[in-house]
Amino acid sequence: MLPPIAVAKAIAYADSIALMAGGITLIYMCTRTFNFAQASFATWGLYVVYTMTALMGGTPYYYLPFAFLFVGCLGVLVYLLVIGPLMRRGASPTTLMMSTLGVDLVLLSTIQMFADFLTRTYKLYARKIVLEVYDFYLLGVPGITFVSLIIVVALIAVIHWFMVKTKFGTAMRATIENPDLSKILGINPDVVYLVSWFIGGGLAGLGGGIASLTITGDPTIGSRIVVSMFASSIVGGLYSVYGSVLGGLLIGLTEYLGITVLSFQLGGWIITYRPVIPLISMAITLLVYPKGLAGINWGRILLKVRGLGGGSWR
Repeated sequence: MLPPIAVAKAIAYADSIALMAGGITLIYMCTRTFNFAQASFATWGLYVVYTMTALMGGTPYYYLPFAFLFVGCLGVLVYLLVIGPLMRRGASPTTLMMSTLGVDLVLLSTIQMFADFLTRTYKLYARKIVLEVYDFYLLGVPGITFVSLIIVVALIAVIHWFMVKTKFGTAMRATIENPDLSKILGINPDVVYLVSWFIGGGLAGLGGGIASLTITGDPTIGSRIVVSMFASSIVGGLYSVYGSVLGGLLIGLTEYLGITVLSFQLGGWIITYRPVIPLISMAITLLVYPKGLAGINWGRILLKVRGLGGGSWR
């Protein structure tokens, strides 16, 4: 039987992956760009929370909003300097994707330099970050488990309200559906794209901040979990933020609990192969149902299940 603490940490980890995956999907829906820089975005979110906690004191929870804002602004910068100019020149989705790989390498270098700066200037051990000691416990369960769940549910509600009830959300949906028609209607797609990169980057930063209370952080942590991010986005569905969040919860829980069970049964050596779990999940989804969870007609499935149930009674 799994220890309750492992299940609690798995939930928090899954919540962080869900937020990162939601950011990937939102950016892809708006700009048709697979953002591999999401890995470094998440790492920067972790380092924002760590740095402010170490230098200013208090609980890491205080600084989660700053992680969202800082990385959101970083996403805006990437769009203004790289993605936006390429899109205006008619770059293909493949070119846009490759450009984000270059951006990720640049951001990874800046994280490495920042970690060295923290070590040399403030004598902080910035290459092995453990913030779990700052967490609180409720009924023997880490506080991040409850907080991360609340954050995910609240953000989904806010995004739904924003997309459905506000004029800008309507404009964003129109741009996603038909960019050319939205221009005729007077909508500026550049503004929509800019906001999508801010929100998408912010979600990655917030996910990284939450992850700082769950896993040990270092400058390459984003690169190690980027497979889980993209697997979650694909499993959930590339055209649904809600689906990608659900995919993140499924992938995160499966990965964390799966590798925990396997390590108990086979030994610690199996942990090295942890990324295989999301890779297999992604491959199965692409082979069986490429549209992901969001593309499944759940209503039809429910009707069939009800029909089978009714038939058994007759």
